[in-house]
Amino acid sequence: MSQSINKTMGQTGKVLFIALLCILGVVGIVAFASSETKKDLDLKEMVFGHIGDAYNWHITTVGETHISIPLPCIVYGENGLNVFCASRLGHEGHYKEYNGYKIAEEGDNAGKIIEVSTGQRPVDLSITKNVVSLLISCALLLIIFLSIAKKYNKCKETGYCKPTGLQAILEPLIVSLHDDIIKPSVGKNYKKFSAYLLTVFFFIFLNNVLGIIPIFPGGANLTGNIAVTLVLAVLTFLLTNIFGTKAYWKDIFWPHVPIGLKLPIPIMQFIEILGIFTKPIALCIRLFANMFAGHVMVLVLIGLIFVFSQMSVVAGLGVSVISVLLVVFMSLLECLVCFIQAYVFMTLSALFIGMAQVEEEE
Repeated sequence: MSQSINKTMGQTGKVLFIALLCILGVVGIVAFASSETKKDLDLKEMVFGHIGDAYNWHITTVGETHISIPLPCIVYGENGLNVFCASRLGHEGHYKEYNGYKIAEEGDNAGKIIEVSTGQRPVDLSITKNVVSLLISCALLLIIFLSIAKKYNKCKETGYCKPTGLQAILEPLIVSLHDDIIKPSVGKNYKKFSAYLLTVFFFIFLNNVLGIIPIFPGGANLTGNIAVTLVLAVLTFLLTNIFGTKAYWKDIFWPHVPIGLKLPIPIMQFIEILGIFTKPIALCIRLFANMFAGHVMVLVLIGLIFVFSQMSVVAGLGVSVISVLLVVFMSLLECLVCFIQAYVFMTLSALFIGMAQVEEEE
């Protein structure tokens, strides 16, 4: 009896402690927001400034001091090739010129490097925040899976293997994805595409998780960048159509429909060819929109605290309680979305590739 009471009291203490942290967090946010009431808050700039790409990796701001990691800028313009540190161009709100270049503060090129003389963008090959995040995620994937592969090689030598650590966590997931999704979706040629599909899943999943972690090396909105999702969709598009069978291409240019739908006006051929391009577009937009919208919603909910705090401390405190609860809920939902979006992208890619592996019916 006493053990159950102690256990209950311990759980109650943990709940109260978490509640106290939440209350302190709300009060702290309101106090900070109320101290900024003299400044004009641009909610749009705050939201898109956090989820957009940048030439430096902002860590935090202490008073008037911006703590960030400057990244290398590589541009080619009127002055030829220039390589310099992003700190040369200043920071948000205090941009400056360097060697004929500056960061545009408004217009279509806002936040991008432009030439001072022409106002046009040079050829920009800079190592931006998203590029660094991409390199970090690739390095993490290599470290994780090469270490697991090393364990499997030792197992071959000894003839005995007991999964431990990351191997024990990832092995059931990999086996499930491979046997339950990839094999039945792709068909008999599944071995040719398994490595790509599993790589896509873990790449998207890892970057989704890093995107919702607010501290370095997290915080970059890589999978919420349409350029990244477009490249992934193009890879699926190329694998689907390059390795498509003769029967697949025959169904596109001469589908099994009444002749009136194929000749003299090739209606079905047009629809089939259009479908080749709409599939990767759907993959690209689905992943981008879901991850982008999730980050925007969380930042808008946090921004509401600052907006209402500028009106009054009481309004800020009232909205803060609701906003913090919604942010916690959205963050938990984002954790689920991180897995779901990686799963959906891999599954649809497997289905599209499998549809191109059809054989001629006898």
